[in-house]
Amino acid sequence: MNFTLNVLGTASALPTAERYPSAQVLDVRGRLFMIDCGEGAQIQLRKAGISFLKIEHMCISHIHGDHIFGIFGLLSTMIMLGRSSLLNIYAPASFKPILDFFMENFGEGIHFEVHFVALEMTQPELIYENRKMELLAFPLNHRVNTFGFLFREKVPQHNVRKEAIQEYGLTLAEIGTLKQGGDVVREDCVIRNEDAAYIPYEPRSYAYCSDTAPFPELAQWIKGVSLLYHEATFPADMSDMAEKTCHSTTLQAAQCALEAGAKELLVGHYSSRFPSVDFFLEEIRSIFPNSRLTHDLDVISVPLCHSERK
Repeated sequence: MNFTLNVLGTASALPTAERYPSAQVLDVRGRLFMIDCGEGAQIQLRKAGISFLKIEHMCISHIHGDHIFGIFGLLSTMIMLGRSSLLNIYAPASFKPILDFFMENFGEGIHFEVHFVALEMTQPELIYENRKMELLAFPLNHRVNTFGFLFREKVPQHNVRKEAIQEYGLTLAEIGTLKQGGDVVREDCVIRNEDAAYIPYEPRSYAYCSDTAPFPELAQWIKGVSLLYHEATFPADMSDMAEKTCHSTTLQAAQCALEAGAKELLVGHYSSRFPSVDFFLEEIRSIFPNSRLTHDLDVISVPLCHSERK
């Protein structure tokens, strides 16, 4: 059951020879979500071996160029490849005129529907779900309307312990109640779910937070996330520049992960001022040890952690 992040670009405003602008693809159980689409995203998709036609959803954080300049090329290629399946695009309302411009000028021959969802929320809101997972969007703190995304698996159906079935003489209806997470209420007793059933694995989650300056609500909105991607455009000694441009430093990204109780932190969106950002990692780990720097074409999987069977 895949829960795998493909990092396509880690640069901020200016690309470098080693870093493409922001773009990622998250594979959640075989469903592909593209997150931002900076210049050169098509090339990186080719290098990563990801099918353009299997991308079902595009999540656009904001309309700064380093996050959207790859979209026209990618949509054009989808048309040329004969895509026929629905494409969902979640983006700020300000992206709609850009999408309309593309359709009017370059959309000839399109044979697939583009469903646009405008992001205008002031707190986390559900924007998509299926039987296994859900996607929420939430506002970030940047110079233009910007949104983060939280992808999380739904709590799986409980497993009922075989020995409990015999011990309690459970009926099919009672087994069904336990599978749904409920307690079995009888006239003479209550069989607690935790005594007869267990969750087979811990639901996984991924939060994407780029671009943003720190703000207190963010850590609460992504509380307990399995994997957090948080921009770290600048090192700690450039906090004034970070504040001026509404970005974050290494230490601010790490502090957010700490307050959120994240299991692992990824950082990216590096300033082109630094040919090497290896020194960022020491700063980040001084606050949040379980951190890593992302690099273009990294593939990072969130493993499935099976719950301990009681």
